[in-house]
Amino acid sequence: MALGNLAQRALVAIVAVPVLIGILYFPDRAEPTWALIMVAALLAMQEFFAMTMPGDDSVPDRRVSLVIGFAACSALYWLSPRILHGYNTQALANSGPLVAIAITVLGTGLYYLFRFRDMASVAQRFGFSIAGIVYTGFCFTFLALVRREHGKIGADIIILILGLAWVADTGAYFAGRFLGNSKLYPAVSPKKTWAGAVGGLAGSLLAAVLMKLFRLKFLTWLDVGLIAIPAGMLGQMGDLAESMIKRSVGVKDSGALLPGHGGMLDRIDAVLFIAPYVYIYLMLAPLLH
Repeated sequence: MALGNLAQRALVAIVAVPVLIGILYFPDRAEPTWALIMVAALLAMQEFFAMTMPGDDSVPDRRVSLVIGFAACSALYWLSPRILHGYNTQALANSGPLVAIAITVLGTGLYYLFRFRDMASVAQRFGFSIAGIVYTGFCFTFLALVRREHGKIGADIIILILGLAWVADTGAYFAGRFLGNSKLYPAVSPKKTWAGAVGGLAGSLLAAVLMKLFRLKFLTWLDVGLIAIPAGMLGQMGDLAESMIKRSVGVKDSGALLPGHGGMLDRIDAVLFIAPYVYIYLMLAPLLH
């Protein structure tokens, strides 16, 4: 990473972090957080579709898949007893995940059934449409679910999740650069090293410890370990998974939206694997205590 690239990253952070903090903390309701996350998810979804379904002839497929993805992710978030409390829709309120899956599979299937165009590639496009919605849309929506389920403290948990990914990324970069160059997984990501992997885990642990000390005091030290270490590993696997996809389709970055970072998907690839884990862990944590 050149110095200019680091400067670009820092500039993006200087602009983006205050906006992120303002949206997470200052509104009394969780919906602004959902709106921000939905925009980011759709941008990442578009990048995924552009990588996996390139060419002008696939533009209609990408647009329809984005609409289906928006509808499915909206169902995942809004069809909840917390959102629809007091309305005579209890059965619907409990069926958000099932409705989201149905919209994804049925909506995509019906679209390609009647607008398949190239028969030879329709199965591939069908699969990529569903994969993009689930991978970028559903997984990133877990951040909004955290804010919805945990109220204002959910903002702190979102910062924890982002820190688990982004502090780890910084730790991995410096450890990989200065402590060793034994390759981690050269077939997928030639620049990643074992030293970087260890530095990434240390970064995740540092982020969790800092959040425990200053914001999330309800977490136990057992929670810190059980969140940070698995999440740190999952974040690196998420990074590798996106690198595998990019390498398979022959692109370097998912996009050029964020100077120094690449595309939106490049920036949130680790978060996509960490957010579901932290959400599920916090749901199950009372069983551990």
